[in-house]
Parts: sequence; C-alpha cells; structure tokens
Amino acid sequence: MSHFPVLTLGNAPDKSRATLTALKNAFGFVPNIAGAMAASPELVGGFIGVFQGVHAGTFTEPQIQTLLRTNAVTNACTWAVAFHTTPSLQAGLAPVDVQAIRDKLTQPPLEETFQPHAWTA
Repeated sequence: MSHFPVLTLGNAPDKSRATLTALKNAFGFVPNIAGAMAASPELVGGFIGVFQGVHAGTFTEPQIQTLLRTNAVTNACTWAVAFHTTPSLQAGLAPVDVQAIRDKLTQPPLEETFQPHAWTA
C-alpha cells in the first residue's frame, strides 16, 4: 500500500497553497485528504473544483450534506463518513437523521421523523 505524506501550507508545493488556503478558509483547517493530494497541484485543484461545483448548484446545504454522507456510507469511506458528520449537523440535519444515514436505514426509527427541510427541493 502506498503512503502519501499529508502536506501543510508550510511544505506543500507553491502551486497547491492557494487551494489549501481556500479549504482552510472553508473548513477552518486543511482536511488531511487535501494535504495528501497537495503533492500534485492538479489533483488537489480538481478536488476543490468538485467541492465548489457541489456547492454551486440549487441544492440546499442540508441536501448536499445528505448526499455527501450517503455517498460516503455507500462507498464505505469511513474517513468521509466521519468528516461529514459535523457539517451535516451544522447544516441543520437532526442527529437521528445523521445516524440513520450511517446505519443505512431507509426509513427513520418509528419514534422519530426526518426533518422536512432536509428532503424538500
């Protein structure tokens, strides 16, 4: 298995620093996945391009987080599942809904209901 060092603003190539700075401004820190991609300015630039594209559409932030979390669970990407917990909660998803996605539930528990704003267009 390959090992990719996690670069920082201090040791990333000059061409990657603007992208890492944008991610730091968006999240308050540079996600490790971006630091690992930073050795290739093209790769980390593509990563932020996808990030910006996802947020440039008409979906609400709760809808975006629901999709990102669902994709992470479906792809069994434990890092992304964990990472998207905080933005999901910050976007207003109910903790029971966040956990339901993690648990791959297709319906909410009987005693709970999904927040309507998370599922409306």
